[in-house]
Order: sequence, then structure tokens, then C-alpha cells
Amino acid sequence: MACWKKIQRDGWIFPTVILCTNGFFSSMRPSEPFLTPYLTGPSKNLTIEEVTNQIFPVWTYSYLALLIPVFLLTDYFRYKPVIILQGLSFITGWLLLLFANGVPAMQGLEFVYGLATATEIAYYAYIYSVVSTDHYQRVTSYCRSISLVGYTAGSVIGQLLVSLAGVSYYYLNVISLVSVSVAFITSLFLPMPKRTMFFHKKLAIEAAETSSGVNTQTIPQILNEPQRSEDAEKPCRHDASHTSSHTTFFQVLPRLMVDLKECYSTKKLIYWSLWSALATAGYNQILNYVQILWEHVEPSQNAAIYNGGVEALSTLLGAVASFSVGYVKINWDISGELALAIFTGLDAGALFLMRFVPNIWVCYAAYLVFKSSYMLLITIATFQIAVNLSEERYALIFGFNTFVALAIQTIVTVAVVDSRGLGLDIVSQFLVYSCYFAIISGIFLLRSTYTIISTICKKKNLQLPAEPPTIKNQGEKEEALGEKDKALKATHL
Repeated sequence: MACWKKIQRDGWIFPTVILCTNGFFSSMRPSEPFLTPYLTGPSKNLTIEEVTNQIFPVWTYSYLALLIPVFLLTDYFRYKPVIILQGLSFITGWLLLLFANGVPAMQGLEFVYGLATATEIAYYAYIYSVVSTDHYQRVTSYCRSISLVGYTAGSVIGQLLVSLAGVSYYYLNVISLVSVSVAFITSLFLPMPKRTMFFHKKLAIEAAETSSGVNTQTIPQILNEPQRSEDAEKPCRHDASHTSSHTTFFQVLPRLMVDLKECYSTKKLIYWSLWSALATAGYNQILNYVQILWEHVEPSQNAAIYNGGVEALSTLLGAVASFSVGYVKINWDISGELALAIFTGLDAGALFLMRFVPNIWVCYAAYLVFKSSYMLLITIATFQIAVNLSEERYALIFGFNTFVALAIQTIVTVAVVDSRGLGLDIVSQFLVYSCYFAIISGIFLLRSTYTIISTICKKKNLQLPAEPPTIKNQGEKEEALGEKDKALKATHL
């Protein structure tokens, strides 16, 4: 019992187990791969046009509008309350999905889901505030992998229940509601962090001073650990001693701007962040509307569908592709942008295939290629961004990149999808998305070509031998020969 209390008080195992349990159940939603068939089926009786042009765009708008306020509130309230809010948002969303009807109610559902998505930043940032830096890599892998496992498990369960047991989509939503409710309950047991990125640094200093009697002046070094020589070269280091527990929002905002300027001080970081924002915007758009394309190609009322199985397999392939990045030994500074160009081009080709080949199995196969390719590239981009930052600014940079991605996605949604814009049908939308990824591929192909040519030229310049000094005219030549003869005579004497 004493050992268990010690683990709860100051260990990393207890919060990691609780957070992973929360992540598993909040991701295990068997009904999610079948959302479009459920909304367009007899339960809700909505049309494809209503779902595409009026309901789904609300998620993009709400996610964008809530991301920055939620980011600041997450830090101010020390993560745990926002994780609890995420659980409440999921519960509210699935209650609306089960018992509400009509376009306005489903738009409310999308708004609540946007809030739940925005609060995911608290889930991924929480663990860094309650464990030491020695455990960052381990707990990060646990939390991210358990979310993928939960999503895969939910997709498999949903597909098996629909295909083998004939369970209706309504009861899949009931199972999802139970799962997110369990996630909400587990979030209540998370310990409250003592420090955050901006508002509560001083709480950690005071707690450490009280428990150990260490002088306050030395605490920042204890909390942040001594800088390694390579860390000193990284932009965006933040001194904990400059932040107090009484920091206000008006003090934080200027500091945010300064930190962002420092973090984006290198061209390499800018290029990788640009790809991350552009590709994530397109990826989210595909995830949001691919079920509508599948429903258009093969209506669920006319044939058996395998959305759950495809989602499970694509997530598994994406996880394998992401895992394989850790074992690839290449010079990412030279070949990284070329990899972005090639695989983004592969994504564009997969989307072209989904657009021009109206066969559900071809669409499924192209989606597998698209999603696994994106997850491979986003892992590379995340790693390349991370190596240029300190741990304290991961959430800031990835949060800002996400915000830029959502801004781009919102522009695309307003222009292409929303009924107040072009309001294109789903087939025409996928033509636009394929061209979008083709343009991204072309941009980074040009950039990678420039990088490779510049590197080759630099190597050639370094390998050229130094040229001997040239003699400009005959007079200089004779003078040089005379000096040589004098030297020889002096040697003989």
C-alpha cells in the first residue's frame, strides 16, 4: 500500500496509466467509420448535400475558432480540467447523435466535436508537466500508440458487429457513448500538474523549495536540467525564472509572439512546418469527406460496406510506416524534402484515382495508400521540427502549425464545400483536393532539386585543388627565374 501511494504521489507510472486508459477509450468509437451512412440513413434521414455542404463544415470552423483560446486556457487551468472538458464534449456529442434530429442539431454536434478536437492538445501536453524529461520519449510513445490502438480496435469492432452480427448503426453509437463516458470517468483520477508552460512555472519552484529546502535561485536549473551543448544551439529556449505564478493573459501574448519568432528563425524549420500545415489541412479535409465519396460510389442501402475495416487497416499501415521511420538511415537534410515531394505526389495520385475510378474497392485501396503515406511523412516532419526545438516549445510550435493548417482548411472549405461558396459536389471536390496535393508536391520537388544541386556544387568546390599562383607577364617570369638561379648559386657556395 505504501508503495502504491508513493507511485501516486511522485511517480510517472500512475499518471501515464490513467492517461493511456483515457486515450484508449476516448479513441475507441466503433460508430465513427459509419457516421455518414448513419446520418443519411433512416435514423436521421439527411441528404448527402445537407451533410456535405451544411453540417460537416461546422467542425472546421469551430475547431479553428476554439484552438487558440483552448490552448491558452489549457495552460492556465493546468491541463486536467480541459481533459475533463474533452470527455464532457464527447458525451454531449454522442447524446446529440443518438437523440437529436435535423440539420441545426447536427451542426451543434459538429461544434461540440470541434471543441473536443481542440482540447486534444491538453491530452498530449499534460504528460510533460507531470513526469521528468527522462521519461518523455517513453510516455509519448505510450500515449500516441494507445490512441492508435483504441481507434483501430473501435474500427474493427464496428466492422465485425455490422458485417457478422447485423448490428445497426444506432447501437454502434451507444457503444461509442459508453466508451467516451469511461474515458471521462478516468480523467477525474488524473493528478493535477504543478507547473505549465506559461502561467504556473513558479508553482513548481515553490513546491520543490518546500519539499527539499533548496534555495529558490537554484530551482530553475533543477526543473529544466543543465543545457547540453547541442541544446544551446536550438532556438526557443525559455527561462523558467522569468515566469511567475501571477502571469496574466496580457503578459503571455507578447511572450508567445517572441517565442514564435525565435522558433521560426531557421529556414529548415519553416519549410518543414509549411509542409506540415499544408498537408495536414488537406489530410483533415479528406478524412472529413471521404465517407461521403464512398457513400456516393457505393450507397450503404444497396450493398455491404467495409468502412470500419478500411479505417482499421489504414491506421495499422500508418502506424507501421511511422514506426519504420526510426530505422531509416538517410541524410534528411538533403533527401527529406525529396521524400516529401515523392510521397505527396503519391497522395495526389491516390486522390486522382478515387476521383476517376468509381469503384469502391479502388477507392478503399487508394485511401489506404493516401493515409499510410501521410502518416509516414508527418512522422518525418514532426521529427525534423522537434530536433530544432527544446521540449518546452513542442506544444507551441505544433499548436501553431495546427492553427495554420486549420486556417488553410477553412479557406478551402468556404471556397469549395460550403453552400455559401461554390458548393461543389463530392466528386468535383476530390478533383480539387488531388490538384491541391499535386501543387504541394511540385513546390517541394522544386525546393528539393535546388537543395540537391546546391549541395553537389558545394562538394565540388570543396574538392577542387588549390591553383598555383600564375605569372602574369614575361618580365615577372624572367625575374622569377633570376631569383631561382641566385638561390642555386648560394646553395653551391
